[in-house]
Amino acid sequence: MKVRIEEPELDNAFNISLLRDDMDQIWHIMNSDEKSVHNAMDPTLIQREKERAIRSQLNSANGMTAEIHDQFYRDHKLLITLFQTLAVMPITRSAPGRITFSWNSSATYYAIVFYIFTTCLVLVVGYERVQILLTTRKFDEYIYAVVFIIFLIPHFWIPFVGWGVANHVAVYKTMWGAFQVRYYRVTGRSLQFPMLKILIVIISTGCLLCAVLFLLSLNLLLEGFALWHTSAYYHIVTMINMNCALWYINCRAIKEASRSLAKSFKEDIKIKCDAALVSQYRYLWLNLSELLQTLGNAYARTYSTYCLFMFVNITIATYGALSEIVDHGFKLSFKEIGLLVDAGYCALLLFIFCDCSHKATLEVAQGVQDTLLTINLLSIDQQTQKEIDLFIQAIEMNPAVVSLKGYANVNRELLSSSVTTIAIYLIVLLQFKISLISQRELSHTNVVPTTTVNPLPITA
Repeated sequence: MKVRIEEPELDNAFNISLLRDDMDQIWHIMNSDEKSVHNAMDPTLIQREKERAIRSQLNSANGMTAEIHDQFYRDHKLLITLFQTLAVMPITRSAPGRITFSWNSSATYYAIVFYIFTTCLVLVVGYERVQILLTTRKFDEYIYAVVFIIFLIPHFWIPFVGWGVANHVAVYKTMWGAFQVRYYRVTGRSLQFPMLKILIVIISTGCLLCAVLFLLSLNLLLEGFALWHTSAYYHIVTMINMNCALWYINCRAIKEASRSLAKSFKEDIKIKCDAALVSQYRYLWLNLSELLQTLGNAYARTYSTYCLFMFVNITIATYGALSEIVDHGFKLSFKEIGLLVDAGYCALLLFIFCDCSHKATLEVAQGVQDTLLTINLLSIDQQTQKEIDLFIQAIEMNPAVVSLKGYANVNRELLSSSVTTIAIYLIVLLQFKISLISQRELSHTNVVPTTTVNPLPITA
């Protein structure tokens, strides 16, 4: 069970650990010989303790302090702007170090207007697609027509999975600023995300280009998908791509934070391994674990529907392609290629979603655990040993798991279970397809040809 680490609790833990460390040093000096006193008064260690005391005065709840250290916000600000432009997540930086959502903000007003405009466009195109669906009689053509309608559905759940979770997302993103202040307090280093800003620019551009290329390829390959119909799909496909990119960036940031925390912890215990240091890193790691869990909880609606959409789309598109192969053989017609492109595209997005979560969860605990296990317990005091035991227990009791509010754990196991379920549905659909073919052939063989009997001529 995850418990929110509040600022007063963290301050209290840090201050107690610092006080205990100071008392230990005084006791050590009072009970040591002259040489030990000289070592205890090492200028490097004294300067290190002074800097740590100065950093301990920082408060992560202070907006200006969080603004100074919130490198993650500065790096991924472009993503937030793009989601505002698409009217998906109208959150704003309302104050230094604080991201909020309000129904009375200009971002929300813009989102509502943009959503109304795109809804009109989607309804016009959707009406034509539904008319095509209603005039279809063959089962395969019916499935084929459903593909185009499925891609319109994500537009209608934007208020539910976007605006509806905006408050939770705002809290999650604000937590990043607080965590980075705490990271600086403990390690003395500002948390950095190498190449993240450039990567976000590349990924964002790629998402826009992929949406255009994907829809144009479907227009060329799939019969009945008019070019002007693509106008209703651009913002939807871009949103789907950006959701995948957003999840990847968040998981990458948590992975980088985990690596940096483990590296700093390893370097600091080499200089001086004491109970105060281990205690501070334990609270910092718990804060990072909480951040990972909050990621899943904040976006639970968004990515639950995201997975459902991918699952249905992959199943239907794959069945459509296999059905074409069963009917006409493997000829790689435009229709087959278009359906395979659709299935492959969604499968790739689902893989990225599951894989990056899996890698992030592995990284959170692994580095710190390895460092804890390398500490020589014989060379440290009893209090430090106790703190190490508490740290290990904290890792065991707070496993690094990305859970969508309990509906699913996002990892590679989710990917494998999805593939298994899709395969089962495909087998059922193909059996139904084969039974239809068998019935059609049987009906042809049971038809008795009619013959005309000519009367015999009457002879005299």
